[in-house]
Amino acid sequence: MQPIHEAKADESTAPARDVPWQTVVWNDPVNLMNYVSYVFESYFGYTAEHSNALMLQVHKDGKAIVSTGAREKIEYDVQAMHGYGLWATMKKADD
Repeated sequence: MQPIHEAKADESTAPARDVPWQTVVWNDPVNLMNYVSYVFESYFGYTAEHSNALMLQVHKDGKAIVSTGAREKIEYDVQAMHGYGLWATMKKADD
């Protein structure tokens, strides 16, 4: 009888680390600042202070990360931002 060998985990076949994704909202020339704050407050449930801070980051830096999570959640968030008329994209958190 031959000995049973344990299979070694090969890194190439190991599942990839589940990297979180992020929703990025970009500055645009269309939406008013108070509307952007309203969207963050009403959709994400952020406080007025947090929503205003994110809106100012979008305004001053040209973009802000407004949510982080699993890819499916972020895809949903990006589509929701488009529904509100905001420019949004998604990216891996480690990019």
